Amino acid sequence: MDDKQKLRARMRTRRREYVDALPDATRALLFMRPPAPVAAWAPEGAIVALYHATPVEAPTRAYARWFSENGRRVALPWFADRDAPMRFRLWRDPYDDSSLVAGPFGQQPSPDADDSIPDIVFVPLVAFTAAGERLGQGGGHYDRWLAANPATQAIGLAWDSQLVPTLPIEPHDRRMRAVITPTRLYEGED
Repeated sequence: MDDKQKLRARMRTRRREYVDALPDATRALLFMRPPAPVAAWAPEGAIVALYHATPVEAPTRAYARWFSENGRRVALPWFADRDAPMRFRLWRDPYDDSSLVAGPFGQQPSPDADDSIPDIVFVPLVAFTAAGERLGQGGGHYDRWLAANPATQAIGLAWDSQLVPTLPIEPHDRRMRAVITPTRLYEGED
């Protein structure tokens, strides 16, 4: 097992233990709206991509609703199949999952949803550094998409326990502009 795989496994365990220890009432109050500087990076009319969070990932639903209510369009990742490149499609209504369908990596917009190129992409992560380095899920989907769309800003959502001092970074790894945790906004290097 290489260094990234070992670190990924260790950090997934840390993240799960952290989330399991949070009281439900506390979890419900976190990530309700983006910090003001982050909201300003996505002016009205912007397309903001989020991910459909798993129970242990930093939640995205309240952000999706806030952006939708405040004049931004919301998109989610979309895959034709497991081997297809990631694309983004508009999520018609972040209050209603009925427009989502099962995809190869979880819930995604239906095949007839409009394609989009987001201005900002909130990226899932397993670990991050204060400088904006990210250890993702291991598939490389976001790194490849961000490399092909360099004008799009990447922002991470994470639990405080996911912060690490360093990560094994490779040339294809893309930095994030910022990472939001329940207690802090880390602004990485552009």
